[in-house]
This record gives sequence, structure tokens and C-alpha cells, in this order.
Amino acid sequence: MASVFSKIIAGELPGRFVYQDDSVVAFLTIGPLTQGHVLVVPREEVDHWESIDDALWQHLNDVARRIGRAVKRAFDAPRAGLIVAGFEIPHLHLHVFPAYGLTDFDFTNVDPNPSADSLDEAQTKIVEALAAE
Repeated sequence: MASVFSKIIAGELPGRFVYQDDSVVAFLTIGPLTQGHVLVVPREEVDHWESIDDALWQHLNDVARRIGRAVKRAFDAPRAGLIVAGFEIPHLHLHVFPAYGLTDFDFTNVDPNPSADSLDEAQTKIVEALAAE
């Protein structure tokens, strides 16, 4: 059965994409830790990060690093957070987000209902920051 991420990637569910290539996509999460929280996801349905092909793992991390630089610039954050959790969706994904302190890494602090305007603004800022690289 396709994961919710596979359905977003296929266009069956909406997603606010900031990056796409043949093997990796990045889109905003609907439960952000901070504004600009992006999920970097392989198109291939891999559940555990330890199981991913080495080349794809490297590429996934390269994209995450690029997104990290973009969210730092776009949101004037001192750090970019990176988390591999994997309990919510059985499809590997890297959480990349602007980080201002350690509390930003606590999933109990997610915004369960961000406004569409906030998500649209974040998407625009990140896409512009990526284009400026």
C-alpha cells in the first residue's frame, strides 16, 4: 500500500513542494516544529533509513543540507535542525527546519494547525532562498 508521502509525490494529495528531482522531493509538513519545516523524502518507498541504498542516502542528505542552508537564510535562524524519526509515516523522511533553540526539536511543540498563509509564505521564502544559491 502506498504511503501518504507516495500519494503526495504522485499528486494524489496536495503538497507544498520546495524541491523535486528524479529521486528526492522536499515539501512542507502540515505539522511544523517551526515555520519553514520541510520533509525531505525519497520517491522510493523505503521505511528504515538503515535500509536505503548508499547512493540514494547520500543524495537525500545532500538535498537536506541544501534545504537546511535555505531555511536558515529564509528565516534568519542560527541553525538548521535535522531529525530522522520515522514513527509517524512508514516512508523514510528527513525533517529539516529553522532552529532557534533546543525546544524546536521537541515534537510535542508542533503546530497542529498552521494557517495556509503561513505555509504559503514559508514555501515562497524557501523556494526563493534555494534559487539564490
